[in-house]
Amino acid sequence: MRECATKLLATRSPHALPSNSSFLQDLLSSIAERGRNLLPASLLGSGRKDNLHALASALLTGQGEASGVALAREILTKYRSLPADNQRAFVRHIATTMTPEAEAVTRAATSYIAAPGDKTLADLQRAVESPRQEFFRRLNLAPGGTSEIVALRADLLRQPKGDPALAALDQDLQHLLSSWFNRGFLVMRRIDWQTPAAVLEKIIRYEAVHQIQGWDDLRRRLDPTDRRLFAFFHPALVDEPLIFVEVALTDETPGSIQAVLGETLKTAPTAPAHTTAVFYSISNCQEGLRGISFGNFLIKQVVEELVKEMPSLKTFVTLSPVPTFARWLDRALADENVSDIPESDRKALRKLRDPRWLEAEDEGESLRAPVLATAAHYFLRAKSADTYPVDPVARFHLGNGARLDRLNWLGDISEKGLREAHGLMVNYKYALDEIEENHEAYENAHEVAAGKAVRSLLRSPEKPKPDATKRLALPSR
Repeated sequence: MRECATKLLATRSPHALPSNSSFLQDLLSSIAERGRNLLPASLLGSGRKDNLHALASALLTGQGEASGVALAREILTKYRSLPADNQRAFVRHIATTMTPEAEAVTRAATSYIAAPGDKTLADLQRAVESPRQEFFRRLNLAPGGTSEIVALRADLLRQPKGDPALAALDQDLQHLLSSWFNRGFLVMRRIDWQTPAAVLEKIIRYEAVHQIQGWDDLRRRLDPTDRRLFAFFHPALVDEPLIFVEVALTDETPGSIQAVLGETLKTAPTAPAHTTAVFYSISNCQEGLRGISFGNFLIKQVVEELVKEMPSLKTFVTLSPVPTFARWLDRALADENVSDIPESDRKALRKLRDPRWLEAEDEGESLRAPVLATAAHYFLRAKSADTYPVDPVARFHLGNGARLDRLNWLGDISEKGLREAHGLMVNYKYALDEIEENHEAYENAHEVAAGKAVRSLLRSPEKPKPDATKRLALPSR
């Protein structure tokens, strides 16, 4: 398989990624080399943190473009060479020193209050904008600057929580990256067995839901006529997928990931007219882009692409993990206030603490009803502090307008699936004529769109929803 990978590296395919960003990178590198000659020797010393601080200050206050590119590259090069502790110290230096000037903000706010208008508002906006944002805009001028800033934010996210200065820095970075990675800049590509191996290797590495066990396993997910994989790319991150989705084309909704991944290769030249597209894995690839959502755009664009290719497709569903169910259940069993779990179910569910529970066939089957009933409660009634569902995958799909369609007992019996969800998987259905209504109900009233098959699993009946007319405060006549 390695020979195959090497061969692929040297082969360009119709799906190969564009390389027009290489000219810009070469140009920036040339400018950086020339600009470096303009920098004072004192700024080009060792990698000491105080030297890096001076470079950062010079970048923020300087005016020359060539020297700015050189400074940006120098900062990123030195930052990457520092030990982790020094990197953290530099990030905190940026967070605490590059802040809006309090007196300037006060003056601008006072002027706006006294005379509201376009000019005073613009002055106020300039005063309150964090200098950190301008620093990172300039840092982005360096060759490869965007990918380095994404990596820097990944470093930041790994630091302990609770520091207000670092939280403010992260808000600035997320604001900038949301603009730089706007949907309009993203390019969707289909990944297949002819895609260059440099990209395929990253697909193997970044798969976060169902681990890819080497090249043979990857080919099983790419090469058959009933499999698809699509990814989003950004021009500034060459050959680096941002997010990708794996799709199986079938004639029914699957309830087990083993059934999807365990099928033999189908390489017939003429594919059957499938009716169902199953999104069975969605992986975010760049830790530094956490909190910047691409998945909803990707799914919608993939649906459009698939329908265009295969008009027979009528059903679009996911086969999704439930990554926090086991952890939530442990807390729920320890909390007697979760009254929707009857004592008889609690007694049965405690057997899940034995890692060998699945080996006893009768024992396992006796847990089906309690697990599914408790899972229905988990999805339909368990809420976070913001009153949205506790499950992160549910929040994503329900927010996109999907419907919770089915709970699947023993849908994933891998070690990870049993550890995180006691084998549970779910199907979310994207019914094209319901998406907008479901989305509005979820965002405005935090209502979970769910099918009768899921709601019927609840041990206690749901409270009736108030009539729509009673929700409104109607004016008296």
